[in-house]
Amino acid sequence: MAYEIPLSRLTGIGAGASSYSHVPAAPLVVMTARPWRELDRRTTITAWDTLARRASEPNPFYESWYLLPSLRALAGDKDIRLLTLEADGKLVGLLPMLRETDYYGYPLAHLRNWMHPNCFLGAPLVQRGFERQFWDALLAHCDRRKSRSLFLHLSHLPDTGALHEALRDAVAESARPAATVHREERAVLASAEAPEDYLTASLSSKKRKELRRQHRRLAELGDLQVERLTDYTDVATWTREFTELEARGWKGEAGSALASDQRTNEIFTYAIAGAAARGRLERIALRLDGKPIAMLANFLSPPGAFSFKTAFDEDYARFSPGVLLQRENLALLGHERIAWVDSCAAPDHPMINHLWRERRTIARHSIGIGGRMRRAAFAAIARWETGKGAGGIG
Repeated sequence: MAYEIPLSRLTGIGAGASSYSHVPAAPLVVMTARPWRELDRRTTITAWDTLARRASEPNPFYESWYLLPSLRALAGDKDIRLLTLEADGKLVGLLPMLRETDYYGYPLAHLRNWMHPNCFLGAPLVQRGFERQFWDALLAHCDRRKSRSLFLHLSHLPDTGALHEALRDAVAESARPAATVHREERAVLASAEAPEDYLTASLSSKKRKELRRQHRRLAELGDLQVERLTDYTDVATWTREFTELEARGWKGEAGSALASDQRTNEIFTYAIAGAAARGRLERIALRLDGKPIAMLANFLSPPGAFSFKTAFDEDYARFSPGVLLQRENLALLGHERIAWVDSCAAPDHPMINHLWRERRTIARHSIGIGGRMRRAAFAAIARWETGKGAGGIG
């Protein structure tokens, strides 16, 4: 059943707005908690896709073509709701939420944004100019929930940008106890340099010479070609080649390859097709006599991009095909609509950290909700977890 919170007619509907007083001209903003299957329809998907193109913070992992396949495969019997923000009936915000009783191994009931291991960003989709309205509505929704959740936990959020600033201000101005409980950095590609200049600054002359040698030796084995696709050409074949290539390597042996689990295989298959159909996918492959020996999928979400998945043939490991493919991936530096590329990699990734010099900080925040007693209980939890108390979001 929908749970609606009609808010006052707020100002701040434009970028850079700073006043939130009542004005009749502003749209009526309403947040609704809806069972996720209600949005798995053609008409709502169209509005969802429009929101994604206008989002203040791009996040392909919460777009329709990625989130819906993820929910179909992984939601099971979990009561996952899509919180939608509408302004005069127009979709301007969306975030998947659920109630959990396990907090990183501790029995603490809380509300949180829904994530899974192949979801690498938890930022809500919010139309530019509605950042503050979204967070005000979300916090009000959490306050009014009758469940016994002790706090709100938001995972994998960028700690810069308009969305972060609006959350920080909403928490501070409502005098809520809150804490940033974790931060980590991951590699990002963000530079005005040309690809070759960037590579020169990133790698030593010895390493660049070695890459050139490996490329020559690999080319001696057959017809070596770089394939770059941004349309729907042979999507099903490309997807099957990728999952088979990944499964032949160490991930397949460890049982962590996409093809190792039917659910992750389905998510990947539908997401690649959905992104390609919308012109949001770049596929790069290094092929030797037509056979893929390294493959990479980028999600294009202007002004950013996300390096989603990569795989290489370990039989050719002595030629570093994965690194050679990443050298080709530096062409994104010249993309007229892409200003940065998120690696989606672990903070300590040995290869991409060495090649990409910039970093992006991803944070987890916990925020007090409900009445005075619940907020006091959360403040005690935050002191225990961080050792610094709940003085706000940094």
